[in-house]
Amino acid sequence: MTPARARTVHLIVAVVAWSALVLQLVLVVQGSVVLVDDEPPGLGARIYRFFAYFTIQSNLLVAVASTALARDPALDRPAWRVVRLAGLVGITVTGLVHFFLLRPLLDLDGADWVADKLLHMVVPVLAVAAWAWVGPRPRVVARELAYVLCWPFAWLAWTLVVGQVDGWVPYPFLDAGVEGWGSVAVVSVGSRCSSACCSGWWPAWTGSCHRPPG
Repeated sequence: MTPARARTVHLIVAVVAWSALVLQLVLVVQGSVVLVDDEPPGLGARIYRFFAYFTIQSNLLVAVASTALARDPALDRPAWRVVRLAGLVGITVTGLVHFFLLRPLLDLDGADWVADKLLHMVVPVLAVAAWAWVGPRPRVVARELAYVLCWPFAWLAWTLVVGQVDGWVPYPFLDAGVEGWGSVAVVSVGSRCSSACCSGWWPAWTGSCHRPPG
C-alpha cells in the first residue's frame, strides 16, 4: 500500500466521521430527536448530552486519528497508539451495541436517520476496514492497552453517577430506574468485556501486541 493511497483512505474516513459529527451536532442544536428523547431540553443540556454519548466520543477519536493519518500515514508514538486503538475499540463497540441493542428502539427519518446510520454503521465499518487495509498497525504494549481501557470504564462510571444525580442517561439500557440495577449491571459488564476483548483482539490479530523488554 503506497503512502498516497493510505492518505486517501484515511481522508475518506475522516471526512465521513467529521461530516457525521457536524450533522448530528447541528440537529442537536436545532432540537431534533436524539435517540429516544421526545422533548429536547435547553441548549446547554443538549450540547452536554451530545458529547456524553459513547458513540460521539468514539466517532471523535476516529475523526481525529484519521485526520492525523491522512497527513502522515506512518504516524506512530506511544500516546498516539493509545488514541488510535481507543478509537478503534470504541467504534467497534459502538457498532455492535447499536446493532444488537439500539437499532430496534429507534424510529428516525430524514436527517436524523442519516446521522444515525453514519455514526453507528458507516463510520464503524470504514474505520475497521481502513485499519485492516492500510493500517498502521504498530506494536502495542500492555501499558498502552491499559490506558485504552481507562476511557470506556471511566465513561461508564461517570454516566451511571450522573444518571443518579439528574436522572438522564444516554442509553435506555443504562437507566436503572426503568430497567433495574440487575439489568444495568449485566449490560455494563457485557459492554466493558466487549471493550476489553476488542482492546486485546485488535492488536493480537495482527501479531502486534507484545510486552516491553525487561
